[in-house]
Amino acid sequence: MKRIAIIGPESTGKTDLAKALAKAYKGEYIPEFAREYLNALGRPYKQEDLLEMAKGQVVSLEKDHFGDVLVADTDLHIIKVWSEYKYGSCDPWILKALDKQTFNLYLLTYFDIPYEADPLRENPEDRAYFFEIFHDLLTKSNLPFIVVKGSRVERLKMAMKRIDALL
Repeated sequence: MKRIAIIGPESTGKTDLAKALAKAYKGEYIPEFAREYLNALGRPYKQEDLLEMAKGQVVSLEKDHFGDVLVADTDLHIIKVWSEYKYGSCDPWILKALDKQTFNLYLLTYFDIPYEADPLRENPEDRAYFFEIFHDLLTKSNLPFIVVKGSRVERLKMAMKRIDALL
């Protein structure tokens, strides 16, 4: 099974791309656990909640999966970056889990599509900033990635071309 993670700034088409790829490859889509967690929280989140979100994401990735392709609509890089940005630090458990997570390919979504407001989104003006942080993280960690940009159709084609090369 090839494991694909999609990361990038807020409102850059990660979820749409993840679902489209899972459907195209008859694989499995792993949603962003943080969204479900935050929708059920009933209060503003705290730094400690990021640890629970990370644990939930890890559990969802560790379950038995089907198909040749698993597409995760986020990974722990996003929680790490957000924790450091908002709180100035990241829980050691998240950092250890991040070192253990494995993906065959990362798709880094560019911020060239219109921002869509959402109650869970916090930084519409900082998409370029976060893109650069994710790009630097993937590069410095020597992780396999491509940047996907353009229309949703163009992004899907770019991603599929690279995934096809993995299969």
